[in-house]
Amino acid sequence: MGFENEFTYKRLTEQGREAEFDSRFDEAVARVKREILGKRHPLYIGGKEAYSTSEISEYSPIDRGILIGKFQRATREQALAAIDAAYAAFSDWGATDYRKRVEIFRKAAKIFSREKFTIAAILSIENGKTRYESVGEVDEAIDFLNYYAMEVEKNKGYIRKTKLSESTAKVQAGFQGAPGQEEAVRIAMKPYGVFGVIAPFNFPISISTGMSAGALITGNTVVFKPSSTDNPAMLTGLKIYEIFKEAGIPDGVFNYVTGPGSDVGNELAINSRVSGIAYTGSKAVGIGMIMKSYSLGQQKAFIVEMGGKNPAIVSKHADLDKAASGIASAAFGFAGQKCSACSRVYVHQSVREEFISKLVEKMRSFKIGDPLKKEIYLGPLISEAALEKYLGAVNEANRSGKVIYGGKQVQTGIKGIYAEPTLAELDHSNKLFHEELFVPFLCISTYKDLDEAIYKANDVEYGLTAGFYSSKKGEVREFLSKIQAGVVYVNRETSATTGAIVGLHTFVGWKGSGLTGKGTGSRFYLEQFMREQSESVAK
Repeated sequence: MGFENEFTYKRLTEQGREAEFDSRFDEAVARVKREILGKRHPLYIGGKEAYSTSEISEYSPIDRGILIGKFQRATREQALAAIDAAYAAFSDWGATDYRKRVEIFRKAAKIFSREKFTIAAILSIENGKTRYESVGEVDEAIDFLNYYAMEVEKNKGYIRKTKLSESTAKVQAGFQGAPGQEEAVRIAMKPYGVFGVIAPFNFPISISTGMSAGALITGNTVVFKPSSTDNPAMLTGLKIYEIFKEAGIPDGVFNYVTGPGSDVGNELAINSRVSGIAYTGSKAVGIGMIMKSYSLGQQKAFIVEMGGKNPAIVSKHADLDKAASGIASAAFGFAGQKCSACSRVYVHQSVREEFISKLVEKMRSFKIGDPLKKEIYLGPLISEAALEKYLGAVNEANRSGKVIYGGKQVQTGIKGIYAEPTLAELDHSNKLFHEELFVPFLCISTYKDLDEAIYKANDVEYGLTAGFYSSKKGEVREFLSKIQAGVVYVNRETSATTGAIVGLHTFVGWKGSGLTGKGTGSRFYLEQFMREQSESVAK
């Protein structure tokens, strides 16, 4: 079976049905507020509900008066129970025919599609995304499910058979390449066992679904921990559990555990029954888990994406309108709270003033407020900690450079945290050019020649995404050959550094942004969840 991207908004608008897109989203928001929010939810361990001694009340960042729900603060003992349940379920699930697993995940994709606008509405209320970002994220989750199902099917469960022919010659003792009897050889990719899937707040449907599906469809079992304490996204995580359950995933194969990283996440990192970790989040936490596990003598498989400090370079030969549009979108979509967000720009000194003028004009057009409203582009910051980081960056920019636009908190009349998109001119050596911020804050600096710009673009510990704007083919070739990033875009008007499409762009981090050099939404991703075994049987 082939693969086709979901592209809901694109498809409906091309068919002249944008009003339908909006009405379905607005209806879903009303339904979610009326029927879903504010309830108490359990853990799911081995297919059974479980409750803890304490709970976490989750509120919407849009308005802190909106209760998303009450979720369990799992204890270490409950994390252990979930690991035990996943461990017990592994034998049968790992031995399940790959065609059955493919069937389950294609069914899950259909359920996601059926529930698309409801899930998108929950997502927007839970983490403050606009309708376009949320529906697009649900589309991406569906794409992951269908793409990975296609890959498993296309590779026939990752099993390859070959044969060593019998030789008529005989020898008394064996050695490498000695003649001998016929051997049937089977090369099989086999699952590791239990995977801990530790998900981020900012893409709690697509990234969580992609990581979980990667582990599950290859025969592993999962203990899934959605973002639960600092920036919670537990209701979207629960929807993933419910959909996988409805699709036919057996009890114990996928376990839903909410709680702090100090208990649940730490247990996943150090428990010897956990064979692998799929994680998206900060570099400090990712490297910390790896170090902790290996210091205990455990050799887990780690599949991690650990953030970025993503540059865009604007040549003097660039289409400046296109560059301003792409960079503004990449920097300030979802208030800059993406690992792929553009956070620094290097513009050729000869076009500095014109480019900044166009960029600021674009920034001025962005409306800030309740992202459930159609006209809003910038929704809330996720937390007080994000606001502190934003204000700290503004203070540093005022001290060491110049804030060209923005830099203020915005009062919207609702109980959320809102801030202006901010552009600051600084020297490349300033820490704001090197530290991941995860807020709507963009640094800009000038350069004289392309070598200098590429050097500066590469001069950070991360290497996730990068963008370039130039009409000169030679410059484009030089950029592509020298840039140190896993996802690279040239002359992209929609977004300079964000928006990888499943099956088209692999999403992979270099340097401090990743570990394996293999990306999601690519043909290499699933192989990371398996290990190879060569089986030779002599006749």
